[in-house]
Amino acid sequence: MPAAHLPGMDYERPLFFRVMQYAARADRDVVGMVSGNPDWEPPAALRDGLRAYADADPEAFQYPPSEGLTKLRAEIAERRGVDVDRVIVTNGTGEANYLAMASALDRGAGDEILLTDPVYPYYPGKTELLGGTQRYVPADEDGQLDPAAVRERASEDTAAILVNTPNNPTGAVYDEATMRDLVAIAEANDALLLSDEVYDHFDYSGRFASALGVDSEHRIVTNAFSKSMAITGFRVGYAVFPEELVDAAKTRHMLVNVAGSRPAQQAVLTALQETDPAYYEANRELMAERVETFTAALDDAGAEYTTPDGGFYVLARFEDFPGTLANVERLIDEAGVAGMPGDAFGTAREDWLRFALVTPRVEEAADRLAEFFG
Repeated sequence: MPAAHLPGMDYERPLFFRVMQYAARADRDVVGMVSGNPDWEPPAALRDGLRAYADADPEAFQYPPSEGLTKLRAEIAERRGVDVDRVIVTNGTGEANYLAMASALDRGAGDEILLTDPVYPYYPGKTELLGGTQRYVPADEDGQLDPAAVRERASEDTAAILVNTPNNPTGAVYDEATMRDLVAIAEANDALLLSDEVYDHFDYSGRFASALGVDSEHRIVTNAFSKSMAITGFRVGYAVFPEELVDAAKTRHMLVNVAGSRPAQQAVLTALQETDPAYYEANRELMAERVETFTAALDDAGAEYTTPDGGFYVLARFEDFPGTLANVERLIDEAGVAGMPGDAFGTAREDWLRFALVTPRVEEAADRLAEFFG
């Protein structure tokens, strides 16, 4: 579906904030299931790192290297098996994706970004901001992306193929074969595969495969510690670039941000070095349990729903209740549950609602929905 917009998109005032503000003004108690803000504790080592930083010498409160603290970049590079010179620490995955998309469009090898439908709304917004055009590839009923469909739509106008795995909003996880096919399609069209992997610690299927597993100069991988460490407010992300694009990306990053937050980066470095893998495993198991709890209650409500293979979200469809903003507001007012309208994510799931499971009140929210629709 070539188009400048998808219905329901509002880039000037994203629907996430509109819905959260509406819920905050409600005259009743509301279970918030709008945004992907983790509700659990960050790693203890991260708090320790912040406390230690407070006592650092004055020079530690000045500008860090623009591309990120050297030790943090080295730690990321070692963990991801890449050259440290290709790593840029960014202001969250949001900036990492911005830099990746700008790099793709600046190559002069096309002005089109291939996106999935449904789509995370900020991707088309960034495409428009950067002067690119959007073309959409529908995902299947389970949210999976068929490489053959991508290959059919890719052309000499394609600057980038942008994917998110585990996916927001569908919960789909792309396996190794899919990622290899997507990189090959990018190579065949002189495009870049941009792989946003911010939910990589929340794979319930065991099939997740990073695009970094494919050796190619035609792929950029973005990620952040926002979800894995429950620190969305710290804004510490990163991108791994091909050698020929990294210098230009560093320049753009410097001109836009100068540099990122030095204390946040130092705390993340401490947490990376000192946090046991059991921390991540426990949070992954918590989210998997919430998926089971929420979908079981949706059965009682007579809903159709997706069972995610990864990420934080469940899509649900209720009979004669399309996923519009008006219906989301009605659920807030009458059921006390705030979700996101499906039409905010494109046309493919406009009859659905998206619920973020990052709340300890998942079961309560599901019971409210069951009562409302029962």
